[in-house]
Amino acid sequence: MVSGSPSVMVITLLTVCLLATHTSAVYPECCRRYMTVKLPFGAIKGYSVQTVREMCPINAIIFHTKKGKACTNPALDWVMDYVNRVRNKAQMVHLKTSNAH
Repeated sequence: MVSGSPSVMVITLLTVCLLATHTSAVYPECCRRYMTVKLPFGAIKGYSVQTVREMCPINAIIFHTKKGKACTNPALDWVMDYVNRVRNKAQMVHLKTSNAH
């Protein structure tokens, strides 16, 4: 039984290392704080929503821009205004595309 003990330790260590690596790889774009300036609406290409989970400590609206991603506070009026404007724009594209067929 003594010979099995080092094997169990090695497997356990490898599992912990793989889980640690996998966890950091899963959340590379996780917002941990909000940006402090207002984005120009024209810079926004889209958005995604982040909810609080183990590795992501805040709720956030992540605006996708030409230069990358911006983490914003969903409690701010301008942030939700931008979300609504992007949604409306997407709805217009959908309607135009649907009517064309």
